Amino acid sequence: MPSLLNTVLFLVAALPAALAQTSTDNPLAIFPECAQPCVGNALSAGLCDPTDKVCTCTDPVFQQNVSVCVAMSCQIPDSLSMRNTSLANCGVVPRDRAAELINVTVSMAVLSGLFVLIRFVYKIFYAQMDLGLDDWMVLATVVFIVPSAAITLHGTTPNGLGRDIWTLQPVQITHLLMFFYNMAYLYFIQCTLLKLSIIAFYMRIFPAQGVQRVLWGTFIFTAIWGITFVFTTIFQCKPINYFWTKWDGLHEGHCADANAITWVHAALSITLDFWSLLIPMWQLRKLHLHWKKKIPVALMFCLGTFITVVSIIRLQSLIHFAATSNVSWEFYDISLWSTIEICVGIITICLPTLRIILVKFFPALSGSSYGSKGAYYNQRSGGSGVVRSGISRSRHEASVAAANRTHPENDADSPTGIRFQKSFAVQYSDNDETSLVAMNDLEQPPKKTWQPNRAR
Repeated sequence: MPSLLNTVLFLVAALPAALAQTSTDNPLAIFPECAQPCVGNALSAGLCDPTDKVCTCTDPVFQQNVSVCVAMSCQIPDSLSMRNTSLANCGVVPRDRAAELINVTVSMAVLSGLFVLIRFVYKIFYAQMDLGLDDWMVLATVVFIVPSAAITLHGTTPNGLGRDIWTLQPVQITHLLMFFYNMAYLYFIQCTLLKLSIIAFYMRIFPAQGVQRVLWGTFIFTAIWGITFVFTTIFQCKPINYFWTKWDGLHEGHCADANAITWVHAALSITLDFWSLLIPMWQLRKLHLHWKKKIPVALMFCLGTFITVVSIIRLQSLIHFAATSNVSWEFYDISLWSTIEICVGIITICLPTLRIILVKFFPALSGSSYGSKGAYYNQRSGGSGVVRSGISRSRHEASVAAANRTHPENDADSPTGIRFQKSFAVQYSDNDETSLVAMNDLEQPPKKTWQPNRAR
């Protein structure tokens, strides 16, 4: 395959060192037996002097002649080993991005786990709320992040993820691909649970029958979509272990087109993200919320677009997926952006709970409007008297207002006539979802109730 030709591009770069160090009759003995004729033929063509290290390391014609010959004569493990030796003798420093991936994985996993912990502690111990389907889904997502993080820390990166494949031992390449195989279907599980958690959250806050049908349809479709891709990934190769053994070209088997699987999954995932964003934005316009509350709620929903942005960025890492021979280097970006995508999604789902906690400490963030309207009507003149306004922000204050309404004679300033007063409490509920439901009863005009004047 053409990509394998590049794996031995600098095969003969080690030739000067070999000639200087060997005392045998065959100066090419340092090379694999399959590659010795190729190097000898290239040298006999006179393109480079055997002792000219600069020429053997940089001359493209010399390198091309050797690489084509070695690719046809040697097996992949031998070709990779020779390229690693050649590059080392040419002074090329090996690339390694493993530390960056470890730092991102640990920080994102801890941060997302902390958000979920805050969510559950608040709902169980402080608000004493019943946990919903969305809570269990986001918890399941975090549970599946744990093995993924463990694989990154103790599986893929120790076996060479983030390094060039020719710097690895054959056993490392096999183990790397085996761990990456497990990471692939774990990612599909996490992605599915994450989307189901978002949809279940919308089910909680949008109780209208029409939108509930749409959400349930989306929920079922997403579940089927996720299960399909999980099983497709697990059984994409026959036998299954051919996924991590096919790299050396020494094993027999068959695999489905991994590029097609990943691109179809990514395209449907982004489409579901946009669809899931349109539902709450469409419903938000119907909610009877003060504009100060509607804006932050809209921004909260729009934060979900960042998940879609990360998914789109992740598409760049899929361009060379399953089509490159340097899998240990190319698979790095897939692992990085997959981790970021899932962890950012978990954090976004927990933002409503974080917002309610912040409102508890900073009530001004709630954007609530308060009001208590009262009016006195004179039966004879039909004129209106004093109009009073006030606020009631707690259940205690609401009960006081109700008591004053029941016994108007306690108010020395009450004018004679017929009195009507309606008080209502405006507060941010401990339930972080019910506050988004339309409160139609508060929007209706008060009904006037006429009562005879009380004699003083």
